[in-house]
Amino acid sequence: MSDNIKPVNSGPIDAVILWVDGSDVKLAEKRERYLAHEKLSAAHPGALPVRFASSNEIRYCVLSILTFAPFVRNIYIVTDEQDPGLHAEVAERFPSWAGCLRIVDHKEIFRGYEEYLPSFNSSSIQTLIWRITGLSENFIYFNDDMILIRDTVEEDWFIDGKPVIRGRWLWPPVRKIAGNALKVLVNRQIRRNKDYRPKISFYIRQWKTSRLTGRRWRYFFHCHTAHPMRIKTLEDYFSANEELLRKTISYRFRDASQLILTSLAYHLEIRNDSAHQARLNLGYLHPWYSEARLNRRIDRCTKDQRIKSVCVQSIEMLGSNQREKIFNWLDNVLNLNYGN
Repeated sequence: MSDNIKPVNSGPIDAVILWVDGSDVKLAEKRERYLAHEKLSAAHPGALPVRFASSNEIRYCVLSILTFAPFVRNIYIVTDEQDPGLHAEVAERFPSWAGCLRIVDHKEIFRGYEEYLPSFNSSSIQTLIWRITGLSENFIYFNDDMILIRDTVEEDWFIDGKPVIRGRWLWPPVRKIAGNALKVLVNRQIRRNKDYRPKISFYIRQWKTSRLTGRRWRYFFHCHTAHPMRIKTLEDYFSANEELLRKTISYRFRDASQLILTSLAYHLEIRNDSAHQARLNLGYLHPWYSEARLNRRIDRCTKDQRIKSVCVQSIEMLGSNQREKIFNWLDNVLNLNYGN
């Protein structure tokens, strides 16, 4: 692995990225087999094709880290017997980081819990990323659709070893909870759709996760951004709550009852008074934006110096013109046009 620049104040900082290529025939066949094994349909909220789709966002994610977070020591890509094939490009564009990239198979982080493999559930997989061999105590977790667009420094992520958590305080999502209960009632009792499951709510899951740390009235809501975390915080918690760990990772497909690791980590740090709270500094690019709105979003991200990352959600659902526009913009941001 690499021995890149080590920050003085917070020790080495690594990056961890979860990635899957849903078009892989072998993986798709395995997923279908275990859907049948779990007696779940392809319409299950945790088995929708969009959860496994890849449009090469991982390339932009990795290259953005190397471009805008040069203090990062190593980048670990966690996946299931797959490889996005980025080693050659990293070595060409960033020779000093040629050895920084490592593929981490699910078997490594699930060691001791092999009975829960294979897993097609990012929430289960995410829960174990702190078990990567050689991972730095302080690390930053990315999904593959999270892309940096401006320079960041160590203090954007950790200050004196304490994570900088970005989000806002919210009251319990009562309306969403009540709405889900009503949808279940209507669909299962009136429409007789016994298998109906409401959409899994990011808000409700974060609220429920916060309650594991003693929160009652408000919770610290975070968005789809990269997250600074610490191994010791998670290791200490799960050492004392192994049954909860096992329950969380036992779901092969995402389930509404699962905790969210990032929310757990944030609320543990808040409870321990070991986090710095800050405003969000990201932009969203959603598939349901009109082309005009997408143009306005890109323009804002380009001009607003406070925005340091974007989340490009479900890019495969965008029209070809919109996809091309986003990729061209990212190529310019990351200066990827040279040598092509």
